[in-house]
Amino acid sequence: MKVISPRLSILKKENVLSIVILPTGDKRKLGLLFMWLFAWSVCGIIVLVNYFTLKEANAKLFTMIYLSFWLYFEFSIARAFIWKRFGKEKLWIQNGVLHYQREVNNKGKIIECPLDLVSKLKFLEISKTSFSDSINQSFWVKGGERLEYQAQAKTVRLGMQLSDEETRVVLNEVNGFIKD
Repeated sequence: MKVISPRLSILKKENVLSIVILPTGDKRKLGLLFMWLFAWSVCGIIVLVNYFTLKEANAKLFTMIYLSFWLYFEFSIARAFIWKRFGKEKLWIQNGVLHYQREVNNKGKIIECPLDLVSKLKFLEISKTSFSDSINQSFWVKGGERLEYQAQAKTVRLGMQLSDEETRVVLNEVNGFIKD
């Protein structure tokens, strides 16, 4: 097994290629994300409890709108935290079939496709001037895939928030294995 970085490991045996991508290794940032989630949850609960003491219709309407935005961001933060804490991406090729899984706590849907129906992996460039690319590559969100392939008229993206070097290693390993 080759350990490319603290987040990326590759195992290559006979007719099997296995790649595991972990979401993070930074415990300090993970702790900050948990504190943000906790504080955000407490604030929302306080506003929700005080909603029932309001008498004025406009104040109730404002609070409901506020709580709808709060709930959206609560979901987004919780989703990112759960992914960063318990998730991992797995890609493996075995017996002529490519398998890809985003796993959280040993659970996750596996996408399977025969190799003859899979295109080679493509490198997704990140624009340094793009606001959305900057957000997607930040620690605080789940996303920022760096690779993609086509399989049965479906686009599958993988390699969340990999560095350029890690992305190139995965790209070369998988494309080399697909070609063989």
